[in-house]
Amino acid sequence: MSKSYSQLLRDIESGEIISIILIPNRREVIVEFINGERQLIPIFYNDQKILRISEEYNVPLTVRDIRSEQRLANFITGFGLTLIFVLSLSFLIRRSSKLLNNMQKFSGRSSQVNEDDIKTYTFDDVAGLNEESDELKEIVTFLRNPQILIDLGAKTPKGVLLVGPPGTGKTLLARAIAGEAEVPFFSISASEFVEMFVGVGAGRVRDLFKSAKSKSPCIVFIDEIDSIGRQRGAGIGGGNDEREQTLNQLLTELDGFEANNGVIVIAATNRPDILDQALTRPGRFDRRIDVSLPNRKARHKILTVHARSKPLCDSVNLMDWASKTPGFSGADLQNLLNEAAIYAARNGKSFIGSIEMDNALDKARFGLLTKPLSDPNKKRQIAYQIIGKTLVSLLLPSQDKLEKISLFKSLGDLSGMTYFTPDEETIDSGLLTRNYIYNKIVISLGARAAEIIIFGSKEVTQGSQKDLENVYFWANQMVTKFGFSDLGPVAYDSEKDSIFLGKGIMKNRKEYSQRTSKEIDNQIISIANKAIKDAINLLSDKVFLMDTLVDELVINETLESEYVINSLNSYLSNN
Repeated sequence: MSKSYSQLLRDIESGEIISIILIPNRREVIVEFINGERQLIPIFYNDQKILRISEEYNVPLTVRDIRSEQRLANFITGFGLTLIFVLSLSFLIRRSSKLLNNMQKFSGRSSQVNEDDIKTYTFDDVAGLNEESDELKEIVTFLRNPQILIDLGAKTPKGVLLVGPPGTGKTLLARAIAGEAEVPFFSISASEFVEMFVGVGAGRVRDLFKSAKSKSPCIVFIDEIDSIGRQRGAGIGGGNDEREQTLNQLLTELDGFEANNGVIVIAATNRPDILDQALTRPGRFDRRIDVSLPNRKARHKILTVHARSKPLCDSVNLMDWASKTPGFSGADLQNLLNEAAIYAARNGKSFIGSIEMDNALDKARFGLLTKPLSDPNKKRQIAYQIIGKTLVSLLLPSQDKLEKISLFKSLGDLSGMTYFTPDEETIDSGLLTRNYIYNKIVISLGARAAEIIIFGSKEVTQGSQKDLENVYFWANQMVTKFGFSDLGPVAYDSEKDSIFLGKGIMKNRKEYSQRTSKEIDNQIISIANKAIKDAINLLSDKVFLMDTLVDELVINETLESEYVINSLNSYLSNN
């Protein structure tokens, strides 16, 4: 415990202290006692009394000058602060330099030319796209021997636009052209042009085409060109952003090509409706090739190509599986075989059989399936929905083929599944009759009709919610687009809605009166009400058949389509 100043004076008088060290700058003294203890005790400024009393009682007093120590401490402190400042400044300079270097790198090409990899892709690898490949073979002819066109005064297309759904092989077609012609292939995604810094995208476009001209003849492939090729000035406020500057530079580069310079730009998109008109005019992208979904023969060829590296059982007929996959793209078919191989490996099999193909097809169509509800009453009500929809579909003339009935459901669905294989000819032709669309509405209301008949109108559930959404969609299409209503052959729904910011505002501006809008609503409601009555009429005298099939479905959880069809035919023949 530190002693007080008065106690210090008494200790000096009593002889308890043997020495004192005075530190004037701190106004402190270091006192050493007889018992060897040392204490630091504060004193008054310019204290003369402590000097007199220590001299009076013969206590040695020493004065310590610590100014040199203070100067050293101040020097060390100042040096440390200066060092911290210099290091901080150096760090900021290095970071700024790195940022500038990154800005310069952003404008450079990030993709590499790999000619060895390109040569492995030819038109033989592009299965199911025979017409599209034939259309592009003249591009290959020009790249190999441009003198043929030059002698005739013809010019090769500056740009080729590949349009089609995702996964149909647009990128593979572009690589096949480069592989057949044995020329360099520059590939980049349109999104890589646009960065956070203004002007970087335009600089990257310039560098890309500069590199391409130095490698002429060559192919420049721009994937997802809609990322930068969207309509300029669309939506609220228009815009003069980095994307539009990049598009302007791309348009300038395409116009700057000399005739027959050997650089051909191929772009791919699945959104041709949003591309700027200046980009698709002749002289820039001169040729448009639609890459559509493959038909059955094309799907068989695609499956054959992807099955080369997979051990299939002899029982797996790829033509049958091509028939079961209408609407599948090339990427979907590749994924189908890959999922089947995963199922086979999971089950410890060395070959891919029909069971694995079935499981893979179900996963491709419905995603991850979950088990039915455990509550028997709710499970039975869902079964009535499924059987009702199934019977209505079989009682109506339809080109779609019933394939699967199950209580298993996809994630997010409330009820099970009733899957129909779409008619191939209907998909290929794209022509839908009025009767075909109306029958789809009646089929979609089959689940609700079965609930009304069995449980009553007050006990229906929302399990057929997705079917009801389909009802509104098709009824709305009949009235507003196809002219299949009492309002006459008029299309009220315009396809020219804005697809950018402000779409909701523009879409609310109808091109017809409020009275016509009310009539459209009345027509949609009338179609839906008529369809539900037709569905009820089809099922009202088949309650016994529904009860039998529901019992079978609840027990087995899945029914084969042939069993349901045979049961219906037997019931109709006996009644």
